[in-house]
Amino acid sequence: MKKALIAMSGGVDSSLAAKLMVGDGFECIGCTMKLYDNEDVGIERSRTCCSLDDVEDARSVAYKLGMHFYVLNFTQDFHETVIRRFIRSYEKGITPNPCIDCNRYMKFGKLFERAEILGCDYVVTGHYARIEEHNGSFVLKKALDETKDQSYVLYSMTQQQLAHTKFPLGNLRKTEVRAIAEQNGFVNADKPDSQDICFVPNGDYAGVIELQTGSRPVPGSFADTRGNELGRHKGIIHYTVGQRRGLGIPGPEPLYVCKICPQDNTVVLGKKDELFTDRAYAEEVNWISGKCPEQSFRCKVKIRYRHPEQWATVTPESENTVSIVFNNAQRAVAPGQAAVFYDGDVVLGGGTLTAEADGKK
Repeated sequence: MKKALIAMSGGVDSSLAAKLMVGDGFECIGCTMKLYDNEDVGIERSRTCCSLDDVEDARSVAYKLGMHFYVLNFTQDFHETVIRRFIRSYEKGITPNPCIDCNRYMKFGKLFERAEILGCDYVVTGHYARIEEHNGSFVLKKALDETKDQSYVLYSMTQQQLAHTKFPLGNLRKTEVRAIAEQNGFVNADKPDSQDICFVPNGDYAGVIELQTGSRPVPGSFADTRGNELGRHKGIIHYTVGQRRGLGIPGPEPLYVCKICPQDNTVVLGKKDELFTDRAYAEEVNWISGKCPEQSFRCKVKIRYRHPEQWATVTPESENTVSIVFNNAQRAVAPGQAAVFYDGDVVLGGGTLTAEADGKK
């Protein structure tokens, strides 16, 4: 009998993933990853995915399904590979996506290591995505329910990881997931989905950074795209490319953050049309197939999780860097976010968006 380690957050998705794996005849072990202490990020103990309530919800479902259940303490690893990277990115004027780092380093990194120790053949999560095998090669695809699709945050997966991962919800719609959970009496069948970064549930990124570093950001200059000083900012960690609110700079028309320059602690503001570009660059690119394309290719590219895919030409500059030329100029291409490449519903790969000078290295 094949053995599977189920990552259970306490939510309905991972709970149903566990039930489906048990139903398919797998020997299953449930686990919840403890990723941080709530007090360390300035939030109430009762909130978010590391709360005691969430652990108990996961435990309740695991026991209902006859599974062993463990809480795995990964707080130190999460702090090093996710929270510290998040802080360093903002300090460099970069807008990170910690959910991608969590998947890369925790769910498909540390959890895989623990699965091997426990003798498990697969790691199972409640992600909405699909894995298919074709002639010995594994393909990552969008979920059937595109309104819940999470393939964007999974682009860093390797062939080895895909071969030992199961996404049981990939062919289900969210409404079906809740209905099946309710039919089976799960305590979390109607539990709301989390909408926030787990360690920043109130959206106060700067507050978490100040708490973690023990220091306040250094104020600097707002400047226009021609270098003229417009006023003073509160510190670059408070801003992201494309931001409009909270600038406090009056003018005849709205201004937006166009660029963040940590080298001189300047935030560049411009008009809406100055946010658009038809070119982007990405580094640390992962190709799902394991092979870098030998020449330019056409595909659709997604530059933010909620951003519609856009047609573009992608040109490999090296094994792990690419240049991207969009058919139509895109708004607020932010360094630090991911560019993910799609051929229909197939994920080809993706990388981290970077400033032009970095991307051409």
